[in-house]
Amino acid sequence: MKAIDSGRVRSCVGLVVLAVLAVAGDAVAGGLVPRSLGPTTSTVVTIEKSYAAGTIVVVSANRTLDLVISEGRAIRYKIGVGRDGFRWSGTVKVGRKAEWPDWRPPAEMKARAVGLPDLVPAGPLNPLGARGIYLYKGGTDTLYRIHGTNEQSTVGGFASSGCFRMSNADVIDLYERVKVGSTVIVK
Repeated sequence: MKAIDSGRVRSCVGLVVLAVLAVAGDAVAGGLVPRSLGPTTSTVVTIEKSYAAGTIVVVSANRTLDLVISEGRAIRYKIGVGRDGFRWSGTVKVGRKAEWPDWRPPAEMKARAVGLPDLVPAGPLNPLGARGIYLYKGGTDTLYRIHGTNEQSTVGGFASSGCFRMSNADVIDLYERVKVGSTVIVK
């Protein structure tokens, strides 16, 4: 058995690290990595219906997400919602939350968009952005998310496959405020 030359191993590891940094540098230079977290769109609004504090109310037609903060008051965010054929309604729960989540495209999405990878690792190029809030029904993951996006132009539009997109700045704010187990009402 030959002894491993630790100097060679360090050199190889160093070259791999440099290659990764070069690719990341090229992505930044090419404009692929966002240089900001996007705008903050949150405003405090009066709401007519009474919901418990901590409830999230999504109104897809208006492309808004309200986080109820007290009787008759909510923080409203601008969001992107599902395009035609991908909007849905119902009541779900926040099942889990993740910072800089990785993304595993569902089989249905991979069938529609051939060539999608099995996994997009966490980071600034990930389509889920800075935070992921995972929506569950009856203890089962629905595969729908409230998440950030690095495609800021899609916020406020009908662009997703059923998830709710926010600027990374907004989703970080919402992530800090919402608790696992919170009710999410989608209209």
